[in-house]
Amino acid sequence: MLKNFKLYITVLMLLLVQFAAQAQEKIIVSKGNPIITDKYTADPAAYVYGDSVYLYTGHDVAPTPKNTYEMHEWLCYSSADMVTWKEHRSPLNVKSFTWASDDAWASQVIEREGKFYWYVAISHGSIHGKSIGVAVADNPRGPFKDAIGKALITNDMTTDVKISWDDIDPTVIIDDDGQAYLFWGNQKCYYAKLKKNMIELDGPIHKVDVPEFTEAPWIHKRKGWYYLSYASQFPEKIVYAMSKNINGPWIYKGILNEIAGNSNTNHQAIIDFKGKSYFIYHNGAINNDGGSFRRSVCIDYLNYNSNGTMKRVVMTSEGVKKAK
Repeated sequence: MLKNFKLYITVLMLLLVQFAAQAQEKIIVSKGNPIITDKYTADPAAYVYGDSVYLYTGHDVAPTPKNTYEMHEWLCYSSADMVTWKEHRSPLNVKSFTWASDDAWASQVIEREGKFYWYVAISHGSIHGKSIGVAVADNPRGPFKDAIGKALITNDMTTDVKISWDDIDPTVIIDDDGQAYLFWGNQKCYYAKLKKNMIELDGPIHKVDVPEFTEAPWIHKRKGWYYLSYASQFPEKIVYAMSKNINGPWIYKGILNEIAGNSNTNHQAIIDFKGKSYFIYHNGAINNDGGSFRRSVCIDYLNYNSNGTMKRVVMTSEGVKKAK
């Protein structure tokens, strides 16, 4: 009798845990851009895994009239059609990095051999300036935990630019030969190889020679071309360069996305999903409080020319249709 009662309690607890987890997951049906309107989302990164897109964003929480960035956690959404999104529990918080102080800035997730690695820009607690940390999980929804117990990149590792925030905005790619690369930077674009374990640099830090680089690099590859898009000038527009070799030289191609309304910053993710290409970015469309510190994620189509160049992105209020 006691054994059956214990079994009953165990099953009940498991059901309660499952119910609590599901209660945290809200369904959002986008009605256009911005796609999420119940909270501010910024610095989008997206990753296609299985039959779904996983969208990872920062979370702007600066109260009115505070006009500085305030961000303490990253958010995660998933969709099988680019219109209906499931909001998951926040899988990562600045408190997950005991060596860091605050500032959940731009990030990107990638999968390798069944593990999901999340590279984040965050303020270091003891080394002056911004840094890049890496978290790991067995599931794209997390929960994620600090993978190495220290920063992967710190401000004292890059000295070309005399600012404390040049080590931000990580973007990562695993090339066709299995070699992984990490790109990042503000005012100067850096990159380095990653070891197969994805948590150590594999060689020196290099610099990328592209014009008017501000921040927000995003690296992707398509049909033999490497594309490096990034935020340029201020207020920021997204521009891009192309190369046949990830080490360059890079051929500058011009503007990809113009200044996004009511937002001084611009930050992009580029993915292919179910036969179409998508440009994911943020603007300030639902911010009625002024300033540029409460941003919202948007999605529009991305199109390529026959020679591989990208057509300028048309920002719309309608957004995209359901992917089938």
